[in-house]
Amino acid sequence: MFKKKEILKFINQISKGKNMKYPLSPNSFSDDDIYQAAKVLFSKNITMGEITKKFEKSFAKFIGAKYALMVNSGSSANLLASFALINPAKKNNLKVGDECLIPALCWSTSLWPIVQAGLKPKFVDIDPLTLNLSISDLEKKITKKTKAIMGVHVLGNSTNMKKIKSIIQKHKLYLIEDTCESLGSKFDKKYLGTFGDFGTYSFYYSHQITAGEGGMIVCNDRRNYEIIYSLRAHGWDRGLKNNKEKNFNFINSGFNLRPTDIAAAIGYNQFKRLNSFKKIRSSNIKKIIHKLKRSKEWKDQFTFIKPVSNLEPSWFGLPILINKKFVSKKKKFLSLLNKKGIETRPIISGNFLNQPSIKLYKLNLKKITFKGAQEVEN
Repeated sequence: MFKKKEILKFINQISKGKNMKYPLSPNSFSDDDIYQAAKVLFSKNITMGEITKKFEKSFAKFIGAKYALMVNSGSSANLLASFALINPAKKNNLKVGDECLIPALCWSTSLWPIVQAGLKPKFVDIDPLTLNLSISDLEKKITKKTKAIMGVHVLGNSTNMKKIKSIIQKHKLYLIEDTCESLGSKFDKKYLGTFGDFGTYSFYYSHQITAGEGGMIVCNDRRNYEIIYSLRAHGWDRGLKNNKEKNFNFINSGFNLRPTDIAAAIGYNQFKRLNSFKKIRSSNIKKIIHKLKRSKEWKDQFTFIKPVSNLEPSWFGLPILINKKFVSKKKKFLSLLNKKGIETRPIISGNFLNQPSIKLYKLNLKKITFKGAQEVEN
């Protein structure tokens, strides 16, 4: 067995020579993160095990949920949440064709699990000043066919969750909170991802914490937990308290969305530093905005997204909108940033209704426009 000092020496040797300027996310793995992963490798027990369970328990306690289940990605967490809602083991489960509302500004795998589960996605516009669901448009889109909402908390921000909670109670809707970009954000002192039936999180490379890959799904209902637990691994009940067979008792349909203990070891080690990362990100954003606004070149070229009222944000990045009279210079701005080694990207994937896959799956045959989402993309 190698000693920690030998492993850290090896890590430092192979890390030399990397010199990126301002990537979307720097290499945020500490030596100790890598050491924790190496320990799992040297143990030769790399599949999902005790470290994963320890991470799940710690995550649930921190976030304020009864149950947390680690998976191999935030996308898989969304998949589990969607398939749990249609599962026959769930009381009052959703049926094929039931409507699920989703913001037009979203990620691919916020949307596709809805489609894959046989539900009908119905798009809702967003507020360009928060990047999140427009409450007024959401209320307009609710019909008797509406049964669920896939809320997406964008880049650490959210919509007014007090109003969302009121809406889902009034109309008896299920709520999935895609919190993949907003781990650590609080609305009214309550963590995002804990307002609905399921909350999903991602530990991808550029997120608030990273395991390289990986994700988490949380819930408060025991039956919901048992469903996603069995769906995560083939549909069997191994590890559940009520299982009667020790080995191969399949109680449901299923996928294989399990993480490895390697990812859990890195994620768990980073999770201990989440509050520190959150403070650093907030400080960096304030410094950048302060410098830009005090520059001699400042002419109100940009709008900086502010957190919605009552939100304590855990920022994913620095979202910037180009003000309308400067939009014609968008390519020039991006070209200059790239030349200086400053990496940029669209906000999520822009107005998702413009993606080729929407046409392929005929999800907007009436060609409905979404002013807010389009403004953000522009």
